[in-house]
Amino acid sequence: MRRLAWMTLVCAVLVFCLLPARAFAERTFIGAEKCKMCHKLQYESWAQTPHAKPLDALKPEERSKAECVGCHTTNGIELPNVQCEACHGAGSEYKTLAIMKDKEKAIAAGLTIPDEALCTGKCHNSKSPNFKSFDFKTMAPKVHEHKAPAAK
Repeated sequence: MRRLAWMTLVCAVLVFCLLPARAFAERTFIGAEKCKMCHKLQYESWAQTPHAKPLDALKPEERSKAECVGCHTTNGIELPNVQCEACHGAGSEYKTLAIMKDKEKAIAAGLTIPDEALCTGKCHNSKSPNFKSFDFKTMAPKVHEHKAPAAK
């Protein structure tokens, strides 16, 4: 009986210690190609926008400047261009279908729903040497399609 109590205690301590470590694991970027597997409409429409190729807009000397690369890539040069996770957060913890089907779970796992503060705080602001005014309500729908068109 004593041995069972000891084993139960050890198991409880392990679970108590290991679960929080997993819950707070560093989120990592997975790349737009993985997002495309489930979000084909969004991926294909995004691929036609300037966000899919802003690295091309940089001059060779600008490609080594952190202040330029920060807005023209996702997670630095590791993921070129402004991919899904630049706006939606690193996807390693919310990428599974079981989590993505539940918006609250996805947000808890790191999904970011972009808003004006995110866009203007991160990239579309006067720190950019080419900044022009930015109207979030006008520009946000141009990033990608959000829903499939209704059947006719």
